[in-house]
Amino acid sequence: MAQELVSYIDGEVLPESQAKISIRDAGFTHGDAVFDTTRTFGGEIFRLSEHLDRFQNSLKYMRLDPGLSKQEWTDLTMQVLNANLPLLGEDDDYWVTQRVTRGVAGKPSVIIECVPLPFEARAKFYRDGLPVIVPSVRRTPPDSISPRAKVHNYINLVQAELEVKSQDPDAWPVLLDVNGNIAEGPGANVFVVKDGAITTPREQFVLPGISRQTAIDLAQELSIELHEGDMDLFDAYTADEIFITSTSFCIVPVSTFNGAVIGAGGVPGPVTDRLQKAYSGLVGVDFVAQYLTRLQ
Repeated sequence: MAQELVSYIDGEVLPESQAKISIRDAGFTHGDAVFDTTRTFGGEIFRLSEHLDRFQNSLKYMRLDPGLSKQEWTDLTMQVLNANLPLLGEDDDYWVTQRVTRGVAGKPSVIIECVPLPFEARAKFYRDGLPVIVPSVRRTPPDSISPRAKVHNYINLVQAELEVKSQDPDAWPVLLDVNGNIAEGPGANVFVVKDGAITTPREQFVLPGISRQTAIDLAQELSIELHEGDMDLFDAYTADEIFITSTSFCIVPVSTFNGAVIGAGGVPGPVTDRLQKAYSGLVGVDFVAQYLTRLQ
């Protein structure tokens, strides 16, 4: 077991090669499941309490009750993480994920897992910036499915990613909502900087990321003006800076938006740079350097 990642599944901690879910599990057959993911910094888990709060809200939204308290989720998550830490490479870190599916015959399945972060695949975005493309696919509106719940049904975002990757394999999709305003990408919140002030889409129309909130809190601490509001493509094309937040990216600068160079073309811009440095200080790890050391 010491040579293989382990996961928690329905009361057991097992090597991943032995972890099994029924082909009749509703999480597989219907995407009827909830999950949440945080990450480690230097092997230390980041804001697990906040992630579990969001996770439990998603469970309530989906009317799923696995019968575990927040403290039990915390203890089980730390058990799985600690079991996997000996396999963590030097200067590597994990995604740490909790999942609940509706299971078979209405009996929920519970899963907790770790997976190494993809530093090598994403390192270039911290040197060159992240290219963003807006697909034709619009974000599912909140009167259909609330984006504030983190659920397994990702087909809306998958279709967007398929379209964007067919144009540029390195590009990240950012979807518009049904009103033509900037919404979000897969696991990613968007921030636009203009004249030193930041705007990010309203929470009602996006998943309120923990990294999103961290960036908002840091902006307030740094006395950087920040608003939540509607933005369309004009705001993106005329922005001084754009950055993306996510669990794995933390804060990554955007270089182009639908091919339009953002700002002066230098990445990161001054506001993004200040927030990246503040984020690194908060977590005790220079996450930009952590990525850049993996450049090929």
